[in-house]
Amino acid sequence: MTLHRRKILWGGLASVTAAGVPVAVNSLFPKRLEITPPDADLKGSEDPIVESEINAPRPKVRFRSPEDVRRAYVHNLHTGERLNAVYYENGRYVPGVLAAAKHLLRDWHNNQQHFIDPHLFDLLHNLRGKIASNQPFQILSGYRSPATNALMHAQSEQVASRSQHLLGKALDITIEGVDLGRLHRAAVSLRAGGVGYYPDNGFVHVDVGRVRQWTDLDA
Repeated sequence: MTLHRRKILWGGLASVTAAGVPVAVNSLFPKRLEITPPDADLKGSEDPIVESEINAPRPKVRFRSPEDVRRAYVHNLHTGERLNAVYYENGRYVPGVLAAAKHLLRDWHNNQQHFIDPHLFDLLHNLRGKIASNQPFQILSGYRSPATNALMHAQSEQVASRSQHLLGKALDITIEGVDLGRLHRAAVSLRAGGVGYYPDNGFVHVDVGRVRQWTDLDA
């Protein structure tokens, strides 16, 4: 089922990426928010993954060999930070790389960090195989603290009050040189979780929640 949502009010991205110049990410997301309240418990939301679960099997993401080596290559557009490292080898996730990813994908508004579901990187690994690009996945949004998400939700109905970003299970992504429609179609084909298509703002949302899809285009 495809859900239709109203267009986001934070401005476009496609015009600057097409020109091959640095992305003005502040035109897409609100400027840094001054947030003082600590993270609140996500009561009533779906249970977040715990670190002891990171090596649990996930049937929706399949690989040709159990001995494969998987690399994470991501670029945080807000902070400029990059991660290019093997996050899975010898049949296990690499804790040090997951810790680095946790830092890179922090809530950039207030620097709060949260455990990041490593299956997100499995999703990106499979997605890279679909699009055959050697460029990093550009991250527009990773983890969002409850305080940040609440403020963004108040500004726009496009931000879900119980977003997968709160659980460290979602990323908003683009990739240089790859058509956004192609990236969207590849993500949908994986059936690895939720996929949101935001062509007017130049990114695709992916998460490892239940399989579903939506778009910001008018019905």
